[in-house]
Amino acid sequence: MADQLEPETLLREISDLEGRIGELRQAANMPEPDLRATLDAALVELELALTALRTMGADQNAVTGSSAAADAERRVLRTVFQDAPVPLFLLDRDASVRRVNRQAAALLGTSPGYVSGKQFIAFCDLPTRAALRSQLAEVVRTGRRKRADVRFLGRERPVEAAVTMARVWIRGEADPMVIAAAGPTAKSKKKAEASPAKSGAKGETATPATARGASRRTEQATAPETRDDEAMAAIVHRMDVLATASELLLDDPVFNETVAMRRCARLLTSEMADWVFIDILEGGSGGGNGRGAELRRMVVMGPDNGDDTGAIARSLEELPPGPDTLPHTVHTTRQSALRPHVESIDVLGVCADGQPACGKIGATSVLCVPIDDGTTSIGAITLAGSGEQGPFDLLDLGVVQRLGRYLALVIRAARIFRRRAEVAESLQSSLLPRHLPSIPGLELAGSYLAATHGVEVGGDFYDVFPTSDGGWGMVLGDVCGKGEEAAAVTATARHGFRLLSRWQPGPAEVLSMVNDVLLDEDRFVTAVTAHLKIAGDRVNIRLGSAGHPPAIVLRADGVIRAAPAGGVPLGLFEDFEAGLNDVELAPGDTLVLYSDGILEACDIARRQFGQEKLMESLAAHATAPVPEMLRAVEDTLRDFCDDDLRDDVSILAVRVLPPPSN
Repeated sequence: MADQLEPETLLREISDLEGRIGELRQAANMPEPDLRATLDAALVELELALTALRTMGADQNAVTGSSAAADAERRVLRTVFQDAPVPLFLLDRDASVRRVNRQAAALLGTSPGYVSGKQFIAFCDLPTRAALRSQLAEVVRTGRRKRADVRFLGRERPVEAAVTMARVWIRGEADPMVIAAAGPTAKSKKKAEASPAKSGAKGETATPATARGASRRTEQATAPETRDDEAMAAIVHRMDVLATASELLLDDPVFNETVAMRRCARLLTSEMADWVFIDILEGGSGGGNGRGAELRRMVVMGPDNGDDTGAIARSLEELPPGPDTLPHTVHTTRQSALRPHVESIDVLGVCADGQPACGKIGATSVLCVPIDDGTTSIGAITLAGSGEQGPFDLLDLGVVQRLGRYLALVIRAARIFRRRAEVAESLQSSLLPRHLPSIPGLELAGSYLAATHGVEVGGDFYDVFPTSDGGWGMVLGDVCGKGEEAAAVTATARHGFRLLSRWQPGPAEVLSMVNDVLLDEDRFVTAVTAHLKIAGDRVNIRLGSAGHPPAIVLRADGVIRAAPAGGVPLGLFEDFEAGLNDVELAPGDTLVLYSDGILEACDIARRQFGQEKLMESLAAHATAPVPEMLRAVEDTLRDFCDDDLRDDVSILAVRVLPPPSN
């Protein structure tokens, strides 16, 4: 081509070029195209177009000529670059994308505007990035053409491509630029020849759908008529994820914070991401957005790939979400962040071994949302993907944002629940003796199990105390209801029994006086009390009952009986009469008092534990020391009801020890 071209000649050359490019496009769309040859021809045409641009009359001062040259330049750029039948990237010398054509944008499954300005290597998988950057630098430095096999991170899935890079000088630019043209690899070409595309417009190869599910991708053709169905399937799947999350997070009556976070991470790794990180503000409910506190990594969950994944997860658990990381920024600003194509692989921090977290897990796409309850942020959820299922998009971000809100509300409820439970536990402990007294010749043990439903303080109590006649008193009772009001009645009843027994040793009198005290209360109390009088190696017991389940006597020879019950609950009627009974315990005999919570505990079929099963459990462990016997009953009860106790359970037992041998 001449050093200078007249405008008319240049226009003719452009017209011929347009015709040849049209033929190349037709060749690329044939059923079995030779895409490698088409790519090489397109690059030749590109070189010719660049030569034409260089020879355009820079020194043509005529207005008509300059206008014609400018029009011709625009036509060359539009024809060669935008309408080329192969994906083309125009790169600055620092490998940032200046411009892409429609074919390149379609290859990545995005818009040309999104690609422009980003690093070219950000659209390639991690293993090829370093080598590709070096090859780009060599092309700029030496001008020699380079070819590399690349896995582009397409919207649907990674795309294997052979990229040819060539240096170009464009008029008006101070530095050289790089044209990168993408075509099929030899491997993918052979695969395509062996397995022709099923259905696609103009011979295009079918691509997978975008819906995420249990298999993370559904293999379908993406013909135009199916795209609406695929979009609807993706939306429905995201709705399913949110519905499942709601069920998992709310299906926990105690709102356990750790359980909620792990359930959330497990759901996200199975449905949306390869790796999930959950970071929570340490020490507090989230007030002040981290003022005086730091984010702490609570959960790291990745693919179930054996020991390697476990080792990586452990190193990431030890990596704090510091101020220079994306989770920390998202938490402090309360603004979500979406990085469909990660450019800086240290965005999640650098591990102790010096390797960036993204590089360690192969993350090329990241999104992060605050765990925000609407008032404050208490942490962040981060999702990382390798690009095998395509980059994260705005719909993914919306789903995880909503999930972050759900998790924040559950954590806030869990912390309120925990504080109330601590208060209830402290109050409950004040209603039970810290230690039972040591009585010569007797072995004592008590047990208390709080209900697993609700956090209000229960109404059970028991106590052992000396009586006015030198004996010992035992009492076990249950106040109707729960909460602070029930706790006040519980304290009144327990201390009433202890105090009145110093003046009235008999159970009948003590029960009657406690009844008088409780008449002004709004709650009734059931109770069983025992007055113990030691006589040599035996113990005489006077039992008094006020509407309470009967005491159980376990003999040393294995015989087990329930003592007669009777009486009415305390605090209901002025005319009170207790149920009374006398029992004598010989060495090895045991007396057991208990609350109705153990009898009314149910299994999954709503069958009650009942008195018979209680007696069987006691008999099965009759030879064990009293504390071990009560623990065995607890274990049997927990197994029976699957640790689902709807009411508090109290047990108090005393055994007569055999006399010491000489």
